[in-house]
Formats: sequence, structure tokens, C-alpha cells
Amino acid sequence: MSSNITIKKIISFIKSELKDLYPASEIDSFIFMIFEHLLGYSRTRFLISQDQEVTDKDYRQILMITKELKLNKPIQYILGHTYFYDLTFQVEPGVLIPRPETEELVDWIIQENSKKQLKILDIGTGSGCIAISLAKNLPESKVLAADISKKAIKITNQNAILNKVDIEIIELDIINFPEDLNLKFDIIVSNPPYVTEQEKSLMNKNVLDYEPDLALFVPDNDPLRFYTKIAEFGLVYLNKGGKIYFEINESFGEETVLMLENKAYYKLELRKDINGKNRMIRGILK
Repeated sequence: MSSNITIKKIISFIKSELKDLYPASEIDSFIFMIFEHLLGYSRTRFLISQDQEVTDKDYRQILMITKELKLNKPIQYILGHTYFYDLTFQVEPGVLIPRPETEELVDWIIQENSKKQLKILDIGTGSGCIAISLAKNLPESKVLAADISKKAIKITNQNAILNKVDIEIIELDIINFPEDLNLKFDIIVSNPPYVTEQEKSLMNKNVLDYEPDLALFVPDNDPLRFYTKIAEFGLVYLNKGGKIYFEINESFGEETVLMLENKAYYKLELRKDINGKNRMIRGILK
């Protein structure tokens, strides 16, 4: 049944409701994502269909989505999914939403290690976006994903099935990791918590209110807490000549390089992301 309300009117309504909360470009992005999610529209189809009427059911869903956006809830949680490295990932509160800069880290690993049979470990896997993207693009490799969060493990398993990849998923507390695991890896990768408590004031409300603190924050007096532990884990579980890759806090690039040097990693490379910020590090175990 039609609501007698056109897509054009809905666009105007959403813009009016959100104009004081979000930049215009972000609202435009929301609008396209909503119609892609509800109606499966491509961008072209969306642009040429704005005189089309929507059903009562879709209209009610749009009202509900807009209401949640007004509460600063991330649209990825509202829709239940997001996109990362050309793949679809389910997300929900309690699991960090994948970021575009993390795609750059994944791409670096793929470009440096294509056509190799490797054993790869992703520590703090969250939604599984890094592990699953690597498994999809390095099909000769064996990928293991680890997290301390049972919710993250559940979501990663669902995303592995969704994207038709075979990965192993384990529960791991990297701060108190065991030293008797019967495992060895060629690559360890991690995007661990790296936002300091004092940086909270700079973050958007939608992140602070909805995304998990466990996956975001570290103490001001120990910003490299997780990097140090993962580097120590690598000393035990990386093969000789194995690589370690990190996404990092832009403010601690040189400090992270120095820490890795002190832990017997060499050929260290600090890379900037697309925005010119120090965002990624790669090291090799001596």
C-alpha cells in the first residue's frame, strides 16, 4: 500500500530533521544509505526515482531511522551493517564500527604479501573486518581472529559466514596472554584500543554514547599498553622474520617505532593515511 509520500518529500523531511545535528554532506550520505538499505537502490536509481512513492511500511521505517539518528546513534548500528574493503559486515552496539583508515592497513598487508601461503593472526578482531578481508584476498593463507569480547567473537563468526570465508576464531586476553599456545604466525596484525582518556573530549557524541569503550580507550599514562603486549606476544608466537602490522594513534607514531625497536623488531616503516596522519606501522622480527 502506498503512503502517497514521494522519495523527494522524504529527502526534504530527513534534511529538515537532521540539519542542526549533522553536516549537509553527512546527511546526504545517510539518505542514500537508507534507500540503499530499504529498497536496494543504486546511486543512479536513487537519483532518477525521486518522484516515486514509498510504501507505508518503508515510510514507518524511515521515520524510525530518522528518530534514532536524532539521538546520535551511528547509522551503521541502525541499519545493522556497514561496508569495508568491498565486503559487507554486520555490526551492532558493543562491536567497533570499521573505519576507512583501517582499509588502508588491510591493503598494505595484501599488497606486501600477495600469493603467499601465510599464517595470519588478527588480535582484537571486533567485527572481523581485518581478518575476513585478508582471508578473502589472500586465499592461500590461514587466518585466525582473536578477541576478548564474546560479542565480537559472535559477530566475527556471522561475518565469516556472510562473506564465505573460512577463518578460525578464538577468545584471547592479550594483556594476560598464555605462553604455551601451540601456534606460530607469519603475520600478526592489530588495530587495538589507542584513544587516550584526555582525547575523549575531541570525539563525536555518536562514538562516545554507542561504541564500546573496551575497543577504544587506553589510560593517559600508558597509551602503548596494547602495542607493547602484542609486540611481546609476537616475540613468542611470530616465526623468525615474521611481520607485525599496527594501526596506531597519530600522536604516538615515533614512540611506537621506538618501542618496537626495543623489542627486537627492525625494518620499521611508519606510514601516513590518506589524511596525512601517522596511522600505520610495520615491523619485522629479527
